[in-house]
Amino acid sequence: MNAYVVTLFIFGAVVLLTTWLPLVLRRMPLSLPICCIVIGVVLSLSPFTPLPQRNPLQNIGLAEHLTELVVIVALMGAGLKIDRPLGWRRWMITWRLLVFAMPVSIAAIAALGWGLLGLGPASALLLGATLAPTDPVLAADIQVGPPQTGEEDDIRFALTSEAGLNDGLSFPFVMAAIAIAGNSDFTTNWIGHWLAVDVLWKLTSGTAMGWLVGRVLGYLTFKVPKSGRIAKTGDGLAALGFTCLSYGATELVGGYGFVAVFVTALTLRGTERDSSFHGELHDFGEQIERLLMMVLLVCFGSVLAEGSLLSHVDWRSIIVAVVTLAVIRPLAGWISLIGCRQARAEKLIIAVFGIRGLGSIYYLAFATGKAKFDRIETLWATVFMIILISVFIHGVAVTPVMRWIDCARDVDSMRSKKQTLQRAEREM
Repeated sequence: MNAYVVTLFIFGAVVLLTTWLPLVLRRMPLSLPICCIVIGVVLSLSPFTPLPQRNPLQNIGLAEHLTELVVIVALMGAGLKIDRPLGWRRWMITWRLLVFAMPVSIAAIAALGWGLLGLGPASALLLGATLAPTDPVLAADIQVGPPQTGEEDDIRFALTSEAGLNDGLSFPFVMAAIAIAGNSDFTTNWIGHWLAVDVLWKLTSGTAMGWLVGRVLGYLTFKVPKSGRIAKTGDGLAALGFTCLSYGATELVGGYGFVAVFVTALTLRGTERDSSFHGELHDFGEQIERLLMMVLLVCFGSVLAEGSLLSHVDWRSIIVAVVTLAVIRPLAGWISLIGCRQARAEKLIIAVFGIRGLGSIYYLAFATGKAKFDRIETLWATVFMIILISVFIHGVAVTPVMRWIDCARDVDSMRSKKQTLQRAEREM
């Protein structure tokens, strides 16, 4: 049987399913990522499978670049769909999650990895840095809606903005783990270089390049004479160009591209906040993101079914996964929100729904390609287990929980009123 033709047939079927399934799953306690993983498992067990029967440890580079691409596309989409202008007070809930919840989560997960899994300092820190960020890809079901749709309550805004920023802000901790892993003489000489380069320079240059690229693209898109504006094309394909341009330019100067892409999206959105072209950019980016996510999660399911990676999972890995998802993230998130004006139920949802996903795989692949870590199979197996549990538990819970909180706050009627006012303002 022609493997190429079989691959095309299966790919087409899976793409159609991932296009159609969101409509079917809209009112069901299931998510698209769950379905993709199940499809991957089924295909892997099929005698006609075109999927590779090997785990990411056999091809670190491919795992790194595929997850890198889907994350930067998701970051651009997240930035474009946030209606709330950037500001200290307006984004206070986000700053709290970033300044307190993320570092505390990293420290707690690292301690758990060191004490229970027996990981060395470098591997333990890498485990914490890998699992602390909220994933911008798999958290789409609980993020804000497309631009100017009014689907931006505090819960959705907090999780969207947190996912947009903490994927880049966890990078210094990943770099610290790499430095520790490469420090064979156990000295502290690496700390000065890490603070100056990996923290100060890369974060600053990432933010600055993101703003600069966003300003330039905003001018070319909305401010030049109408005949030459990118917005005049109405072509959402520009979103992919914006994403790659911002990421590539920032990485070339040694900055954090993840930070830059999200800042570029926010800056671009702020240039002409009410333009309908943002919707075109977002819609195309979302389609690309969903396609990439589908491919990677199908492969994720295939890796799980193959079994060699999960063979390293034991009772300690299960405990680490449960404690990370059920105790560390919810507790850190809840404490960071003490004093905020949101209701208790809203704070609890924000604290609990810190989904782990493809960004974790990227960081793990990136770091393990740069340095040698101890107990690497245990590290990968634990991360995969946490992602699997997170996808299933959060995927099942998110629809009924958000439906319940929306009904309790009468969000649907308020959103409808806001959309009506926005349409009236545009028609004036």
